[in-house]
Amino acid sequence: MRNEMFVEFSSKSENEAFARVTVAAFITQLDPTMDELTEIKTVVSEAVTNAIIHGYNNEPNHKVYIKCVINDGDIELTIKDDGIGISDIDKAREPLYTSKPELERSGMGFTIIENFMDQIEVISSPTQGTTLHLSKQLVKTKTVYS
Repeated sequence: MRNEMFVEFSSKSENEAFARVTVAAFITQLDPTMDELTEIKTVVSEAVTNAIIHGYNNEPNHKVYIKCVINDGDIELTIKDDGIGISDIDKAREPLYTSKPELERSGMGFTIIENFMDQIEVISSPTQGTTLHLSKQLVKTKTVYS
């Protein structure tokens, strides 16, 4: 079964919760475990927060885009901004690195995303924005009755 959704919203921090809940509601048709659902929601939160804070410098007059495709037990997420981009993707993916230490950011966004997803691809360049392509296969558990 293949299904997909696309949503765009203003780059306001209060929309992070909207994005998280929207993706979670969409993937519930796959009957994910609570752990899987929590992981996906966390990934969406981290990616959207990065787009708003780092991509757009907290400027609310921009858009964040999410596409979610489900295909059998696979989830493919694309989270995109048209912001300032990342000049050094390898550096940005290092644990504890943050480009905004003055905001007391932990620098764990990419690390969390990498730990919760099966595959991650980051496409970015200065002034061109950032696109994350993420995928995860959900584990289907069968209930055994005795």
